Amino acid sequence: MLTLLDYETLKVIWWLIVGVLLIGFAIMDGHDMGVLTLLPFVGKDDDERRVIVNTVGPHWEGNQVWFITAGGAIFAALPLVYATAFSGFYWALIAALWALFFRPVGFKYRSMIKNDTWRNTWDWLLLVGSFVPTLIFGVAFGNLLLGVPFSLDSHLVSTYTGSFFELLSPFALLCGLVSVAMLVMQGGVYLAHRTVDEIQTRSKNAAKFAAILTVVLFVATGFWVVNLDGYVITSNIDTNATIDPIAKAVAVQSGAWLNNFYAHSALWLLPALGVVMPLVTIALLKMARTLLAFITSSLALLGIIGTAGVALFPFYMPSSIDPKSSLTVWDATSSHLTLTIMLFVVIVLLPVVVTYTSWGYAIMRGKVTKAYIKQNEKTLY
Repeated sequence: MLTLLDYETLKVIWWLIVGVLLIGFAIMDGHDMGVLTLLPFVGKDDDERRVIVNTVGPHWEGNQVWFITAGGAIFAALPLVYATAFSGFYWALIAALWALFFRPVGFKYRSMIKNDTWRNTWDWLLLVGSFVPTLIFGVAFGNLLLGVPFSLDSHLVSTYTGSFFELLSPFALLCGLVSVAMLVMQGGVYLAHRTVDEIQTRSKNAAKFAAILTVVLFVATGFWVVNLDGYVITSNIDTNATIDPIAKAVAVQSGAWLNNFYAHSALWLLPALGVVMPLVTIALLKMARTLLAFITSSLALLGIIGTAGVALFPFYMPSSIDPKSSLTVWDATSSHLTLTIMLFVVIVLLPVVVTYTSWGYAIMRGKVTKAYIKQNEKTLY
């Protein structure tokens, strides 16, 4: 059946798959990043912080599968995007990877020595290992909307002319703060669902504050994007052709990132989810409906990331210095055969990942308490 799919359809399917993987990463790995960002603030002593760490302890490695799978999918399905992004965002991605190193080490070693200084240090390093990547991923999305200073030569070799600090523009940092706020909301809601008493109360308060911040920052980003320069393909392009990114013509137009929403009004549902769902999450937390709150918080993440993806479509990575070098859905993907084979792999493996992840959460769905930590002091994180 899959051989019947033409190249154009496969390109769009893979745009959707990459989007699903990134949203899955934000929902699943995002909530444990949010939890660890809150760790030193919600946990007031070592017992409370052990409770918090162990709410995500059994699952965080499984959640990393979404991150690894999304990276692998971009590498295999979008090799030009992968190579160009790693050239342009090299130092930013290195910083994110080094920060991520604190997570496995922190989980393993934090509770091995009963010393307040040792454990406090690891608590803050776990925060760094979650906050820094979250901020950088948002900053990267912001830079995609601004356009990345790269060009392709006739051999499709990319040259990046920017620097690390140029990535930290006010708009990109605003996108980074949206990323931090929404994942802290997600983490706070998850903590409220898995804990009791004072930790649960503080988690709810943190999640509510982060939800309000998410709405304010997301709306502010939207107003900024209205007047931001967007990119439009102005030449005819064969969407079934093999890759040739420099064969097209691209124009820069103010407000063009909203063109897809104006053309298809149903797409406004995505930014609406990003604004409404955090407010619904606050209401559900007040009613102690924490599981439903986690679902609405996840829908907010879907709406915010989906808004960015739809705004950029069909661009993956616009070029600010040579717009015709911009990488798009139509000219930056792997071959028809590669996309077809990988689609078979996704159809087989994605349900497996979803199944064993769901099973893991179903088995360990109870509350984590101080009493539970003391009963299992030698075996838990």
